[in-house]
Amino acid sequence: MFTKWELRMRYLQLRDQLTKKERVLLSEKICKNLILQLKPAEDQSIHVFLPIITRGEIDTWPFIKHCWKSGAEVFVPKVVGDEMISVPLKSNTVLVESRWGIPEPESDEGALNVDYDYVVTPLLYADAHGNRVGYGKGFYDRFFARINRDALKVGVNYFPPREEISDLFTGDFPLDKLVLPEEILSFGFGSKSTK
Repeated sequence: MFTKWELRMRYLQLRDQLTKKERVLLSEKICKNLILQLKPAEDQSIHVFLPIITRGEIDTWPFIKHCWKSGAEVFVPKVVGDEMISVPLKSNTVLVESRWGIPEPESDEGALNVDYDYVVTPLLYADAHGNRVGYGKGFYDRFFARINRDALKVGVNYFPPREEISDLFTGDFPLDKLVLPEEILSFGFGSKSTK
């Protein structure tokens, strides 16, 4: 078992060791699996993170563009103070870099919590039970506490679960699904779907 801090450091290092070509290929596979699993459609509201490409995060733009083509409403995070809000993302939305280098909408216009079908969340690691390790600020856990409970929490990662997390606490929200390059894991029912 490892602490979140240990896993955060370990998987940041592993992610940094991936070549640009490897990250592009793995991101493409993950986005294809996201599309197959979530099947974005006109009547859906999907919250998805915008990637920090320079830090090696999974490129979610192909998934976002597919959502737009499918008619799904796309929302993205924006940090205001100590809270994360959800802002509609359109093809003409002006993006700026946050203090952490995260692209986010310049405007808060239209910010609201809707009944999301899916929330696609960034992470550095997730264990075999869907417990996630993010960057350590708790933005997504606080966000999950405020939104509709039936929104499926979907993590994306380059790496499959290997280690257990030793320092979980009651404010942690586990994932419902973990989308990887080669498989999709579902939690809560013990089901596993391999691609």
